[in-house]
Amino acid sequence: MKLGRAALGLLLLAPLAVRAVEPFSLGLALAGVLTGYISYPRLFCFFTECCSQKGSLSREALQKDLDSKLFGQHLAKKVILNALSGFISNPKPKKPLTLSLHGWTGTGKNFVSKIIAENIYEGGLNSDYVHLFVATLHFPHISNISLYKDQLQSWIRGNVSACARSIFIFDEMDKMHAGLIDAIKPYLDYYDNLDGVSYQKAIFIFLSNAGAERITDVALDFWRSGKQREEIKLKDMEHALSVSAFNNKNSGFWHSSLIDRNLIDYFVPFLPLEYKHLKMCIRVEMQSRGYEVDEDIVSRVAEEMTFFPKEERVFSDKGCKTVFTKLDYYYDD
Repeated sequence: MKLGRAALGLLLLAPLAVRAVEPFSLGLALAGVLTGYISYPRLFCFFTECCSQKGSLSREALQKDLDSKLFGQHLAKKVILNALSGFISNPKPKKPLTLSLHGWTGTGKNFVSKIIAENIYEGGLNSDYVHLFVATLHFPHISNISLYKDQLQSWIRGNVSACARSIFIFDEMDKMHAGLIDAIKPYLDYYDNLDGVSYQKAIFIFLSNAGAERITDVALDFWRSGKQREEIKLKDMEHALSVSAFNNKNSGFWHSSLIDRNLIDYFVPFLPLEYKHLKMCIRVEMQSRGYEVDEDIVSRVAEEMTFFPKEERVFSDKGCKTVFTKLDYYYDD
């Protein structure tokens, strides 16, 4: 850090030395500084983001983020923490890490993707090495599916060539045209390299509403049986999720070779959120805005949300997604 600042200082002070140094000598001096700047990766990465800049993942930091920002998702926390920390710490993984996150809107799928990106790259979702694809935005027309396949392969190949630890996030998988995602199947398989490029350190994250009904059924059965949601195990729904995504004609995973060839490492369920979880979201949002937590406002915002089933009103039908805009009403200047 000190070396980087010293180099920057030389560059900033250089104009002051123009009168005392001949132009040719000054040019050589600046060239030397710049050569040193580019020659040392750590120095270069002081001024710009580098691929896998952090070098390793802090399991403790990731767990702290998950515990303090993600609520009601004990299964997702455990799977994400173990899968990601284990993968990053492995110097020679056999294949890329592939995570498929399933659940209703507002349960935390996009938020977890953000947490993952921020724990690997300082730029988070804005990093040059994190790539977000939204099905309805990037692949809107079924008539162009052949073009999309070629583009997708080209984008992934080019970005992994530039950075082996690239992260690819595919949102709205339930709205993606069937067959399109199979274009990336070779990059997710057990190959050391393809045409000289290794994809084994890349991370692929898929977000989908597919299977949300099954997740809700399991959660509701536990609630009606008087069991705690924390008693739900991954084995209670992981297989059902993969089958649901595979057989759903409206899903981008419909009859996908990614599932058929077992290339998805984890199907991660996101449970529907209860009233108490909404209040947790609201408190954290208040604190992030610099407000003191007002429990009266917390309760009022949470009570404005709608819940299902209609008679029992157990789960929020929009999760935490709209509590932030509702909170604006109470702090509107």
